Amino acid sequence: MTFLTQISKSIQRHPFHLVDPSPWPFVASLSAFSCAVGGVMYLHAYTNGSFILVIGFTMLLLTMFIWWRDVIRESTFEGHHTGIVQQGLRYGVILFIISEILFFFAFFFAFFHSSLAPTVEIGSIWPPKGISVLDPWEIPFLNTLILLLSGCTVTWCHHAIVANFRSQAIISLALTVTLAIIFTSLQVYEYSMADFRLSDGIYGSTFYMATGFHGFHVFVGTLSLFICLVRLLQYQLTQQHHFGFESAAWYWHFVDVVWLFLFVSIYWWGGL
Repeated sequence: MTFLTQISKSIQRHPFHLVDPSPWPFVASLSAFSCAVGGVMYLHAYTNGSFILVIGFTMLLLTMFIWWRDVIRESTFEGHHTGIVQQGLRYGVILFIISEILFFFAFFFAFFHSSLAPTVEIGSIWPPKGISVLDPWEIPFLNTLILLLSGCTVTWCHHAIVANFRSQAIISLALTVTLAIIFTSLQVYEYSMADFRLSDGIYGSTFYMATGFHGFHVFVGTLSLFICLVRLLQYQLTQQHHFGFESAAWYWHFVDVVWLFLFVSIYWWGGL
């Protein structure tokens, strides 16, 4: 009876995931704190500030890699991500995307606050005098088409996974990652050809903060989709269990929508 009682106690009788104790939240917070301290020290020219910044950032990257590896293991090999757990994760991703929307709202607010009522210090005109704005119908418009096409291919991949068309899912996801890399490469080229920099007044700061952070989000989304491609090749994403890809696809559509607002407001309207 004792043996049977132990077996019955070891069987999980609920669909929720009670995570095991993990050191990664503490290590991640310590790494982020090191990045903040090292960044402040570096900006104020303190000794070893850059060293602390690099060490903290490296620790943060390693922690992220190992922590997400554990999440993939819990989901794929240990089977902890039941339907109810995935529903909770979906709510978490939705709240995360909402926080990102508010993040970009701050940049758009700063841009329109400066452009709708230009101050005397910048000549009461927008764009400010001396700023040679980028032509929106060259690289920005091409990047818009590329990003919209990548949104179509990632949707194709989602439908292919749901329909269990494995070959189509691999091809469409590989196309999405390729288009994302092309987008980032063109944006880097655009930055290198621009006549203004981040330090060139309110226009330069708002332009590079908004488009630069969007480029960083594209980079993060590209990494997420690439990891999903690797998992898809290893048969870890199935017809019934593919939340990892689903969250990456939602994030990618969010990046698409933000870029449309950036193109219309900053590139086109802001350069008139």
